[in-house]
Amino acid sequence: MATPSENLAASLLVLHELQQNGLIAIPSRLMTRTHRERLVKKGFLREVMRGWYIPSRPDEIAGESTSWYASYWNFTGSYLTERFGEEWCLSPEESAKIHAANLTVPAQLLVRAPQGRNQITNLLHNTTILEVRSILPDKELIVTDVNGLRLYNKAAAVVNLSESFYQQYPTDARTLLSTFRDGSEILALLLDGGKSVVAGRIAGAFRNIDRPKIADDILQGMRAADYNVRELDPFTYKSPIVFAQREISPYVNRLRLMWDEMRSEIIKIFPVAPGLSNDKDAYLKQVEDNYVNDAYNSLSIEGYRVSAELIERVRSGTWQPDINDRDRQQRDAMAARGYWQAFQMVKKSIESILESNNPGTVTDNDHPVWYREMFAPSVTAGILKPSDLAGYRNQPIYIRRSKHVPPSMEAVRDLMPAFFELLSDEDNAGVRIVLGHFFFVFIHPYSDGNGRIGRFLMNSMMASGGYPWTVVPLERRAEYMASLESASAGGDIAPFANFIASLL
Repeated sequence: MATPSENLAASLLVLHELQQNGLIAIPSRLMTRTHRERLVKKGFLREVMRGWYIPSRPDEIAGESTSWYASYWNFTGSYLTERFGEEWCLSPEESAKIHAANLTVPAQLLVRAPQGRNQITNLLHNTTILEVRSILPDKELIVTDVNGLRLYNKAAAVVNLSESFYQQYPTDARTLLSTFRDGSEILALLLDGGKSVVAGRIAGAFRNIDRPKIADDILQGMRAADYNVRELDPFTYKSPIVFAQREISPYVNRLRLMWDEMRSEIIKIFPVAPGLSNDKDAYLKQVEDNYVNDAYNSLSIEGYRVSAELIERVRSGTWQPDINDRDRQQRDAMAARGYWQAFQMVKKSIESILESNNPGTVTDNDHPVWYREMFAPSVTAGILKPSDLAGYRNQPIYIRRSKHVPPSMEAVRDLMPAFFELLSDEDNAGVRIVLGHFFFVFIHPYSDGNGRIGRFLMNSMMASGGYPWTVVPLERRAEYMASLESASAGGDIAPFANFIASLL
């Protein structure tokens, strides 16, 4: 008779094979009841709705949302395809958001399907699907993304957007429009559909983002076909930035729009900068004096069980992994040692900033060094592979309990140079502090260490404005994480700006 461990191993093998085939949304028919119940009981499988499951981690606490948010887009794509085959697609508005690189998990996903039941399906964590019985666009106007989501293509989404979308989601609308090199695809749909009112609205939208050639082409094309078109700007205000004519990455354009929209709010909230310190040695001493307090709180926020005693042992050199097996095997000690090594490099970066070098340029050059120093002890101990120090991540990543889905690994390569360009060009120290930290963790460029490096980046920018080194205390972790979530999932930077300002 098989032991309980052998039974669990057999069930895990079934789950592993399903995952190897790319399945994240798992219908009950693909697994026996015995395997399902065993895996659910042990925490490796979680029921989303009757007959549907997702993989989960056994260490997730009750009510944990991470596995659901990480699975959400793939689950909905698989579930809807199981239900409707190819006879479904997301609404133009949902399609537009995804084309605009907005993958925040929505409270309600609007789906069109000829066999839709005009009803709401409840999912986990107060998310729902609203399926609407509706005809679909022509098949050539539907595209399928990497999660199996069937979307209106970019041109069809723009043509079918309501006027209210431009007012409710201006960042998404502008980001999507900025990806077009010309208006030919859109114009063809407008002409075939005789959509003169929509044509005027789209022309006005393109002119708003400073693409007058596309706007004029749409107007002239419609008028040449004898349509009476009146241009109307659907946005409530002029685009805050001028988009590069050749920059078509929705991720980069979205970043620039968010930066511009958030900075004005931060300037209202954040205290005026004292100015760059004239006493470099005194400032660096203040940084060093904060090391133990900062390391304890920063590492504890990330879930490491690190004591002040351990930190002191690391700093004093009495932590000896080469001769002490207990030290060698202690994961938390590796984190503490890595933090100390990275902290020394951050001090050098701050010294350069205090010598009036551009803080954005300094941190652009130095943050890969911080990362390598932070994880070098774990490589030495064999916990990580040497290749893990190579640089930006090469796989998807998810943030615990967050509806925000970090950009793809391909997008990270576009975003990081644009991020540091914005940081280097920013003339307000408060904006550099808040958005330097926020956008670093928003992009999440590394497989691990993003929060710690984000706080190092924040404090480097603190130095650039003459503010003191500032510690995010462990006892305010919940408030800290909630304010980051408000900015990343809701676009509201004010709670995070207020939080950082309150620490000064």
